[in-house]
Amino acid sequence: MAIELKLPAVSADMEYGTINRWLKSEGDHVAHDEPIVEVEADKVTVEIEAPAAGVLARIVAAEGDEIKVGATMAIIDEDS
Repeated sequence: MAIELKLPAVSADMEYGTINRWLKSEGDHVAHDEPIVEVEADKVTVEIEAPAAGVLARIVAAEGDEIKVGATMAIIDEDS
């Protein structure tokens, strides 16, 4: 089953975040709650964790992209 990794709001007034660095690459195995991407929001950098274990099937938002809260950053395939 494919799980979408969406940009969460890390503060009450956050609307956008910038992808700083992917800690994993497409095809890498990820564990549940493992940090997989660094996002900058409101001048703070936070690590976003995998919502499920599986394979990072596709990165949707590239490093340097500014995306809206709730937008899909990546797809994790739980079946792999």
